[in-house]
Amino acid sequence: MSQSPEKKQTWIIKAGSSLITNHGKGLDTAFISHWVEQIVALRKQNIDCILVSSGAVAEGLKRLKIKKRPHETHELRAAAAVGQMGLIQQYEMQFQKHDLHTAQILLTHDDLSNRERYLNARSTLKTLLAKNVIPIVNENDTIAIDEIRLGDNDTLAALAANLLGADTLILLTDQNGLYTDDPTQNKSAKLITRAQAGDANLIKMASKGKAGDLGRGGMLTKVSAAKRAARSGTDTIIAAGKKENILLRIAAKEDNTGTWISAGQEPLAARKQWLAGHLQVKGELLLDAGAIKVLSKKGKSLLPVGVLKCKGHFLRGEAVICKDSNNRSIAIGLINYNSEETRKIIGKSSQEIEKILGYIDSAELIHRDNLALN
Repeated sequence: MSQSPEKKQTWIIKAGSSLITNHGKGLDTAFISHWVEQIVALRKQNIDCILVSSGAVAEGLKRLKIKKRPHETHELRAAAAVGQMGLIQQYEMQFQKHDLHTAQILLTHDDLSNRERYLNARSTLKTLLAKNVIPIVNENDTIAIDEIRLGDNDTLAALAANLLGADTLILLTDQNGLYTDDPTQNKSAKLITRAQAGDANLIKMASKGKAGDLGRGGMLTKVSAAKRAARSGTDTIIAAGKKENILLRIAAKEDNTGTWISAGQEPLAARKQWLAGHLQVKGELLLDAGAIKVLSKKGKSLLPVGVLKCKGHFLRGEAVICKDSNNRSIAIGLINYNSEETRKIIGKSSQEIEKILGYIDSAELIHRDNLALN
C-alpha cells in the first residue's frame, strides 16, 4: 500500500452480484456477515472502509420471481427499487451487531461530473467516516438513464476512489484475479499477481473473459476501473471474495491474495495532476503576495483573506485559476463558494464568512486537497 500501517488508510471495497446474492439465489447472508466482520476488524487496524455493493437488481429479480435478467430498462429499475430495500436492511442489521451504523449513498455519473455535487458527495462521505458510519454506495439505478449511468459498480468504485483519493480499491469477485487467459477455457492460464495500471497488456488479457449473467461487469471492467483509480494514485486489488478472511489477508499483505495492480503514483500527486489537466476553468482569482507564498512554499489551503479580486461566473465546486499581479498562473482548484459569494468574502478573514453569508461551508476558499500548483 502507499501508506504506512500507522497512518489511517481509506479503502473502497466492492463486491459483485455473484457474491452478494449467491449466484441469484437470494442474498447470501453468510457471505455478507463474514464480509462485515472483516470490515469491522479492518477499522481496528486504522482502515476506513467504504462499500460499493452490487446485488440490488439481482435481489429484486429474486423477490419478483424473475429468473433471467431482463433487457428492458424499466424492468431493471423496478427490480433495483425492490432489491435495494432488502440489501440495505441486511447491511444495517449485520453492522448493528457490532454497534455500527450504515448510510446509503446513491449516485449517478452526473453527480460525480458536476463539480458542486462532486464536492458535496466527497464532504458527505468524509463526514460519515469521521462519525464512524459505514457508507454503502451504489448507482441510483431507479432513476439513471442510459446517457448518465455508470454501467457497472467497478466503474462506480473507481470513481469513489478518485473522489476520496483512496489508498486502495478492492474488487471482490468469484475469480482469484486476472489470468493470462480465460481460466475456464484454458487450463494453463496463469494468475497475474503483480501488474502496473498503465500496462496495455492487461486490457488484452481481461478481454478474453466474459461478464456473468447477474452483473454488468467482467474482468475487463475491473482492469478499466484499476486504470481509472490510478489517476488518484489508488492501487487496485482483484481478489476472490469467498476466500476465508480475504480482506484481512490483503491487509496483512499476504502472497497469493489476487491480482495487485499498482497505480505507480502517490495519491496526492496524481490527484493534483488530474485537477491541473482535466478541468475547464470557470473563473479567476487574483492573489496577494502572502497567499502566493503560503500556497507555493507551504502547501496550505487558499483562504479568502489572501484574494484581491474575483473574475468570472462560477458555481461552488467548479474550477478557478489563481494568478499573481503579473497575470501569471499560480494554481488551479475547485472553489468552495460560488462567484457571488466569493466576491463578498474575498479579503476577509475566515471568521467573518458566516456573518457575511449567513452560513459557512468551509473556512477555506479552496482546500489544499483540491488545489494544484502550476
